[in-house]
Amino acid sequence: MKRLLEWQLGTLKAIRPETANVKTLTLTLPDWSPHRPGQHYDIRLTADDGYSAQRSYSIASEPERLGEIDLTVERIAVGEVSPFLHDSVAPGDRLEVRGPIGGYFVWEASTGGPLLLVAGGSGIVPLMAMLRHRAASGAKVVARLLYSSRAFDDVIYRQELDTLAKSDGLEVFHTLTRSQPPGWTGYARRIDEKMLGEVSRPLGSDALAYICGPTALVEVAANGLVRGGVPAERVRTERFGPSGT
Repeated sequence: MKRLLEWQLGTLKAIRPETANVKTLTLTLPDWSPHRPGQHYDIRLTADDGYSAQRSYSIASEPERLGEIDLTVERIAVGEVSPFLHDSVAPGDRLEVRGPIGGYFVWEASTGGPLLLVAGGSGIVPLMAMLRHRAASGAKVVARLLYSSRAFDDVIYRQELDTLAKSDGLEVFHTLTRSQPPGWTGYARRIDEKMLGEVSRPLGSDALAYICGPTALVEVAANGLVRGGVPAERVRTERFGPSGT
């Protein structure tokens, strides 16, 4: 029988800035349960007058970390929840959460590959959980990541992705759509079919693709991969927040 998800109070253990507008919150949970990479948690905030607002945030951490989760949150200026999480919380605070939730956009080492991940902006978050799980589990699944960001300073988890690419056999391809630093050798445009073909071709038509980001990016990537020969049933998508790329 499926466990009924109930709200619980998680304790904020740490806050780590990722970029100027993105922070990772580490929460310890009294009723922790292993998640599947790609799942999310809901956070609910309740005001003194009883008004409440809730939002869903993908889990960034791997399930091999026991008792706690990382939720990476992009600050949305007009949002009801993310500004509070960025500006008003501190370690030791307690937050009402519920999860893990979701069963479609998930990948585990036992699922196999080869694995193609395509992200735009904060859409990297659930894909990072997959990559961290891949590393922690010692999986040898061939994997490639194509990650679109506005600028170099907007690349979330940049140093960790560099480390994984060097030590874990992961191949990472960046595209910066608005500005590039001097000497930039990566892509410098929005994701298109030519770029998708160059990144995905070595994986062949057996690639298992996960695409997460703004709607326009997701549609271009999904349609491009299918036209390039990846079966539609091996392409999974998730629209993720308003972050532009």
